[in-house]
Amino acid sequence: MENSTATQTSTEVEPLKGGADKVEAGLTASQLDLKTSCREGLTFAKLSHWRTAIFFFSLFLCLTIVFAFSFIIPCPVRPQYLSTWNRTFYQAATYDFLAIEDANRDKMMDVVFVLKDAGGSQNNTCAGEGLPSPCVVAVAVAGTDGDTLWERPLAPEFHWAQCGLGGEKESAGWDCLLFHSDRLTALDKPSGAVVWQRPHPPGPNSTLPVLLLPDLDGDGVGEVALVCPGSPQTQVWILSGRTGEQLGASVGVASVGVASTGHHLLHTTDEGAHYVLLQRETGLYGLALWRIAAQARAGLGVGLRGDRHWESRANATFDLVPVYTRSSVREVVRTGSPQEPSSLLLVAEEELLLMDGDKLQRLWSLNTSGVLRAPSFGHFDKDGVPDVVLERDGGNGSRRLEVLSGASGAVLWQVSMLPSPDCPPPASVLTLNSVSVFMFWGLLPTAGNRSVAPGDCRSYMLHPLHPSVLLETPNAMETPNAMETPTVMEHILAFRATLLERGRHACYFLLTEGAGGVMLRKRKLKDDVVISRVHPLSVTTETDDTVKEAFSRLRFSDE
Repeated sequence: MENSTATQTSTEVEPLKGGADKVEAGLTASQLDLKTSCREGLTFAKLSHWRTAIFFFSLFLCLTIVFAFSFIIPCPVRPQYLSTWNRTFYQAATYDFLAIEDANRDKMMDVVFVLKDAGGSQNNTCAGEGLPSPCVVAVAVAGTDGDTLWERPLAPEFHWAQCGLGGEKESAGWDCLLFHSDRLTALDKPSGAVVWQRPHPPGPNSTLPVLLLPDLDGDGVGEVALVCPGSPQTQVWILSGRTGEQLGASVGVASVGVASTGHHLLHTTDEGAHYVLLQRETGLYGLALWRIAAQARAGLGVGLRGDRHWESRANATFDLVPVYTRSSVREVVRTGSPQEPSSLLLVAEEELLLMDGDKLQRLWSLNTSGVLRAPSFGHFDKDGVPDVVLERDGGNGSRRLEVLSGASGAVLWQVSMLPSPDCPPPASVLTLNSVSVFMFWGLLPTAGNRSVAPGDCRSYMLHPLHPSVLLETPNAMETPNAMETPTVMEHILAFRATLLERGRHACYFLLTEGAGGVMLRKRKLKDDVVISRVHPLSVTTETDDTVKEAFSRLRFSDE
């Protein structure tokens, strides 16, 4: 009775629940399972709706991003360039200076050079600047098509110029330094505007190159140094990279023998110590930069330090570190990349030697004489060490071109050429095959051994994987269409081979001077392959088509 009463009371309080319990009590097991599955189906249906909504929302978001990048945000456009172009500057003269820089910041290399002219094509005349005519005109042209980017008339006469100073982080808005008349002028690379101009320090003209120094005065900009040889002392001036003002007094370096007129060099050891390498009649000597800065002005360059190994070899009287003292040094060149410890390649009177830049130990040497100019570098083998390209007197009026192993000094390749004093130095461009294409100028001897006409200079290309042949570009006198060949009969003042943009478009620039004025030419390297002929150096089974195809397949690298 109590149970039935409780059930009845519960039903009266919750009539729906009580009815449901009765219904469930009367259902079979199969019917209960069916009801449970229906409830789960309804829950799953709700989850499916949410998943579908999330899927379509994600799809809509992705399409919105694609639409934004495709139509709203503009894609970068690569500049279009001509594979070949010529620029002629009539009634002008030029100098042996040609710099390859990205002047207009389009990631394509441009050309900076100097003319002696009455004015430019952009209404920048010498008279308009209050200068005598003709004056010195610094010019930058686009590497893509040869169009003029800027011109800057300056006071005559021209002495020297150097670009590539400061790099991207420490340029302080300028990149090119010119010495003209009696003053130094720093030019802004993108616009050609004068950033600062200062009178040249008193004394003899400084030699090249200008030494780029680290930041010594704490303004975040690297400084520059001028080294002027003299007797009894060589003078060193330190100039502010930001303003051009002289930092402190000039520093006199005691002479050890007679000062040389060669190019001095700033060398950095593996410990981060900086040394100015001075070429003297008695050899090559290093002077710590911290000593020079301290003598110029107290407190200047307080963060500089010396190298323990170098300082242990310093002369107690002159503070000079003897690097090489067997004879005078004509040329000294750093090898290796800026990120790696560098070695020093020295061209002495009777030998060529490579020295370790930290321990000053001789790595290898080669007895040689008659070196005609400073060595250049390239990769002939695949050992990763830059190889040395050397031009020297071959005797009997001939000229010998040699490629020496950078690891051992052994001769890897050589060729004899007719005398051609007006030809520019060799150059090379690295490829993705870990070897370089070498390009040089001259004239190979023929069967008739004909005499060399003045200015008869042809270009040759060497592929290290095909060393028994050369690609020879004929000169303009031997081709029916002179516009198809880059080789000219005028005097070649400057030549540079480079990549027009990062990792692609190997080309070269020629600056020539003749009776008609000055001409600047740009040629794509592979365009010369089509018009060149294969010149065998020895007996070979390679066909002309095979050799030209090997050059045409090359892909280039700037690493």
